[in-house]
Formats: sequence, C-alpha cells, structure tokens
Amino acid sequence: MKQILFSGMIGLFLTLIGTPLLIKLLAKKGYGQFIRDDGPRTHGSKKGTPTMGGISFILATIIAYVVTKVITSSDPTFSGVLVLFLFAGMGLVGFLDDYIKIVKQRSLGLRAKAKMAGQLIVGIAFAVLSLQFADLRGQTPASDRLSFTQDFGWQIGPVIFVIWALFMILAMSNGVNLTDGLDGLATGASVMVFGAYTFIGIWQHQESCANVITAGPGCYEVRDPLDLAVVASALMGACFGFLWWNTSPAKIFMGDTGSLALGGALAGLAICSRTELLLAILGGLFVLITMSVVIQVGSFRLTGKRVFRMAPLQHHFELKGWSEVLVVVRFWIIQGMCVIVGLGIFYGGWQAAK
Repeated sequence: MKQILFSGMIGLFLTLIGTPLLIKLLAKKGYGQFIRDDGPRTHGSKKGTPTMGGISFILATIIAYVVTKVITSSDPTFSGVLVLFLFAGMGLVGFLDDYIKIVKQRSLGLRAKAKMAGQLIVGIAFAVLSLQFADLRGQTPASDRLSFTQDFGWQIGPVIFVIWALFMILAMSNGVNLTDGLDGLATGASVMVFGAYTFIGIWQHQESCANVITAGPGCYEVRDPLDLAVVASALMGACFGFLWWNTSPAKIFMGDTGSLALGGALAGLAICSRTELLLAILGGLFVLITMSVVIQVGSFRLTGKRVFRMAPLQHHFELKGWSEVLVVVRFWIIQGMCVIVGLGIFYGGWQAAK
C-alpha cells in the first residue's frame, strides 16, 4: 500500500511546483487560449490564458509512477504500463491539436479526420496489446467479456472487443473534452473518479482470486489490481496539484492535451479493472454533458429547434445567469453523487456474489 501513498503524494507535489513553471514557459512563448466567439461573454477575459496545461499532469503522473517503483523496489506491471501508454498517447494527440491551434492560429486545431486517426491508432494499439501478456494464471490486462462490477456474459471475441474498447476510449476522451469548458470543472470531476478507481484497485487486490487464502466466491479476476490503484492514485494526486492552478480564476487550461489524456486514462482503468459499464455511473457528469450535446445537435437537425440555450450543458446554465463558480461547484456535487452511487453498486456487486 506504500506504493499508492507514494504515487499520489509525488504526483501532487510535482504538479504543485511544476505547473507554475509551465505557466511561465507557455506565457513567454505566447501559447494562449482561443475563445469561441459564440460562447458566454464572461469568457472573453480568459483569452490568452496559457493552455496545454495537460503536459504538467501527464509528466507528473508518469514520473510519480516510475519513482514509486524505484523507491519501493517493485516491478511495473503490463496493466499499469498499458493504461499509462493510453493516457500519454491520447495526450499526444491532444497536444498536436493544441499546438496547431496556437502556432497556426486555427481555432479548430487538427482536422477532424486527422484527430480521429490519431485517437484510433492509440486506441487500437491499447486494445490489441491489452489482450496479450498473460500471467501464470492466464490473465491478460483486459478481458474479451463485457463487465460491470466484474466480467459477465459470453466472450465477445477480440475483434468486437477492440471495437468496444475504441468506443469507450473515444467516448470518455471526448466526454472529458466537452466537460473542460469552465475553470477546474473537468479536473475536479476527474479527481473524484480517479479516487474511486484507487479504492476499487485496493479492494480488488484484497479480494483477488489470486490470493488462495482469502479468495471467496466473490473474488476478482483482475490481473494487476494493486498497480492499477497505483496509477489511479498518481493520476488523482497529479490532477489535485493541477487543480490548484486550474481552479477559478484559472492560471492555466489543460487544453485537449489534458482532456483527451484524462479520458483515455479513465477508459483504460475501467477496461483493465473489469468495470467497463460501471464507468458510465462513476463518470456520470461526463456522460451527462456528452448527452446534452447529442440532444442539442439531434434536436436541431430534426426539428430546427434547440433544447438548451447552448451546449455543452455547463454553458446553458451560464447563459441562464449562473456564475461560473456556481456551475462548477454544483456540477462537482453531481459528480460526487455519481461516484458515491457507483462505489455503492460496486460494493453491492461484491456482496451479492459472496
């Protein structure tokens, strides 16, 4: 358990001291945020705020994981490394998007096809590799079964699994991206979900089927649950430190660099911990905001009318007169409730299987 404490503390420390250095570097180079012309007028003051802040917590998370392994003399696992690969790979796609926005002064960044291609390459590589590297028990980092609190149902086969994994990765990365519209909103929500996955990893480790002494009928067939908790703790700590600088009024934005990376990490943790469908509850705020965009676009195309004043959902409430801080805090409360419900369902699933 020392690994979990070390990774979280190191991640927190690195972003607390590293983010202001990144702010100075980005500000010196003039890498500032573009603001949509059709967005809330109060956002005009944010123009020029340094972006690409995701670099801070991506590096902090990876360094925290590596340093933790060195300090505790423990070996990295394929599950942990694969989640970090997905995290960093999606972050790289987001970085290219942010870089083009800033350097080429093109507010939309990467072309849609190029951005999708990058996400597909990283996602497919993760999905394919996650079905490899079986341990002595034959467990691979991921399973080609659907999962809720544990695997269930028939095997769907590697091809359908890759498609399913891609859907999860794209849905979560774009969900976090849509949520990242207000100071600290996506960062704070992500901290809560990573905290939940830290707990889930610890619980799965304690109740692992690999532990022949304590294993019972409700045990978990997860390959590396403890190391997944280490990764989740590093992510939680790094995001916490970043939130110090990202909360209102934000000194830096995570940009697509950060939002795509966080979405990838969430999907990777869900897939490797066999809690794929549970992620829709644990990350309920991201799902809610994504659905608001789907509803808005669908309604406008079908009827020519808009359901919300503006999508994503957070901007609807801003245009109704809510302050930015009020929207963020209330949405954090919603996300906290989603995490509580999700963890309750996770525990209930274990109790039911006993």
